[in-house]
Amino acid sequence: MRLFENTNINFLGKRKIFYIVSITFIIAGFIALFLVGIPVGIDFQGGTELQVKFENPVDIGEIRTIMDNAGFWGMEIKTMGTDKDILLRTPMQGEGQTIADRIRSAIDNALPNNKYEVLRVDKVGPKIGAELRTNAFFAVIFSLIGILVYLSFRFQFIYAVAAVIGLFHDVFITIAAIALSHAFIPSIGLEFGQTMLAAFLTLIGFSVNDTVIVFDRIRENIKLYKNEDIEVVMNRSINATLSRTVITSGIVFLTVLVLFIFGGEVLRSFSFTFGIGIITGTYSSVFVSGAIVVDWKHKLLKHTGEKALKPAFKK
Repeated sequence: MRLFENTNINFLGKRKIFYIVSITFIIAGFIALFLVGIPVGIDFQGGTELQVKFENPVDIGEIRTIMDNAGFWGMEIKTMGTDKDILLRTPMQGEGQTIADRIRSAIDNALPNNKYEVLRVDKVGPKIGAELRTNAFFAVIFSLIGILVYLSFRFQFIYAVAAVIGLFHDVFITIAAIALSHAFIPSIGLEFGQTMLAAFLTLIGFSVNDTVIVFDRIRENIKLYKNEDIEVVMNRSINATLSRTVITSGIVFLTVLVLFIFGGEVLRSFSFTFGIGIITGTYSSVFVSGAIVVDWKHKLLKHTGEKALKPAFKK
């Protein structure tokens, strides 16, 4: 099935406009990141977390008062889909299950007639949280380096560099979107944890796959149009893969959208992050990675003073 037949859209001719759009969005997002920040999950921050299911609905304000009276000032408390399912999170830590026992004791004393079940108890120490943050950083960096090395062997080095710059663009745009969303719509409940990290790694793989598809088509078209300008060849290649890109990205995005709407609190950070990543990954394959290659080739043309700009690719 093809949605677009014989399109001839000049994607790369408007690349400077999209450079400005991307840079502006990233700057706005990072301003929000430094001013407001993104909540850090317990797996990276450290602390104690309980998920409790009550027999009868409870009021969040009442639970917060109970926790304040028990000494847990400023505890993060939110529902997990219903007024019966409550998540309680505190950065406070103690030996064994000390903090969890104090939380349960406070609930028992204040709500003796509302039975509840503790579904989950998580406790992460500060050292483990710091190690997880470090490992998360290196996981993203090494994945980008691995992609750079792989694409350098498969294509020319400039194409590999352009693809990795596109991946950095996707990560920065997604971070900016998360920061802006938390700043203006905090009720979404996004937080940086292992599920969000998994979404970042997934979007990196998804984005580079889309870029490689476009680059592969460029390599095929170069054999057919050897004397054409690289911009013409790349525009033709992007148009040729447009139907495949829209269908693949669209189907995955709809799946992630369903997860975001119906997946509950646990999957919300993952689905939101990956959903934004699908959009930015598709966008960067056209307006970032390909555009960087074109600008680089044009720069070489001016430097050498050649009259014809011939595309080049490893066979």
